[in-house]
Amino acid sequence: MATVTEAPPLAPQPADKPPRNRKRGRLTPYWLLLPGILWLVVFFALPMVYQASTSVQTGSLEEGYKVTWHFATYWDALTDYWPQFLRSVLYAGSATILCLILGYPLAYLIAFRAGRWRNVVLILVIAPFFTSFLIRTLAWKTILADSGPVVSTLNSLHLLDVTSWLGMTSGDRVLATPLAVVCGLTYNFLPFMILPLYTSLERIDGRLHEAAGDLYAKPFTTFRKVTFPLSMPGVVSGTLLTFIPASGDYVNADLLGSTDTRMVGNVIQTQFLRILDYPTAAALSFILMAAILVMVTLYIRKSGTEDLV
Repeated sequence: MATVTEAPPLAPQPADKPPRNRKRGRLTPYWLLLPGILWLVVFFALPMVYQASTSVQTGSLEEGYKVTWHFATYWDALTDYWPQFLRSVLYAGSATILCLILGYPLAYLIAFRAGRWRNVVLILVIAPFFTSFLIRTLAWKTILADSGPVVSTLNSLHLLDVTSWLGMTSGDRVLATPLAVVCGLTYNFLPFMILPLYTSLERIDGRLHEAAGDLYAKPFTTFRKVTFPLSMPGVVSGTLLTFIPASGDYVNADLLGSTDTRMVGNVIQTQFLRILDYPTAAALSFILMAAILVMVTLYIRKSGTEDLV
C-alpha cells in the first residue's frame, strides 16, 4: 500500500515592503510645507518671542534692558492708554460697518449683474492697490480740505451741524476730526471687504434664486432667506479683513487726524520710534493682539459659520 506523505508547511513569506516611491510620496506634502513653516518660525514666531521678552524688561536705552518679569508694564500701559484702545475699536468698527454697507451692493452687482463688465469692475476695485497706501491717504487731505468740494457740499446741506453735534467733526472742518479718520480707513480697506463678498456671492447657485421665485418669494425675501445667509462666509471674512488691520492702523490717524484722534497704533509707533520705551510699546502690542483675538473669536462663534472664504 502506498502511503501519502504530507507536504511540509510553507514557510511564511515576508511581507512586501512598500516601494520607495510610495514613501517619498507620503513625505512630499511635509517637504512642501517646510518652507512655509520655516518662514513663519523665523519671521513670526521668533519676533513674537522677542517682543514678549521685551515687554517684561526694565531699564533704559543707555543702560540696557534686562528681563525682570515686570508684568506691571501691561497694567500701566492699559491704564494710561485705554482711551486710545477704545478709540481704535470705535474707528475700526465704524469703518467696517461702512465698508459692509458700501461693499455689499457693489459685490452683489459684480456677481449677478455685471455681465461682460465683471472683470473691468473688479480691476477698478483693486485699482487703489496700484498706488502706495501713503499716497492714497494723502489724497484724502486734498479731498477733505476746508476749501474742497466735500466740505462745501456738507455745509450747503447743513450736515456738518449734525456731525458736529455727534462729535465727528469740529465746526466747519472735516480734516483733523474723527470723521476724516473713519473716511480714510473706509476707503483704504474697502477692497478687503468687496473681494471676499464677491467670492462668496459668486459661488451661490443661481437656481436657488429661481426656486425661490417659483415659490412666489419676493426679491427682498429671496435676499433675506437665500442670498444673505449663503454669503455669510464672505461677510465674516470681509469684516475680519477690514476690522483687524484698521484697528492697528496709524497712518490715517496720523495724516488725517489730530492729537485728539490718536489710535493705539500711533501710541505704539511713538513709543518705539520716538520715546524709545520698548517695554511699553511691546506690552501695548500684545494687549492689542489679545483684545483683537478675543473679539474675533467671539464674533466667529456668534456668526454661526466657520466656512470662511
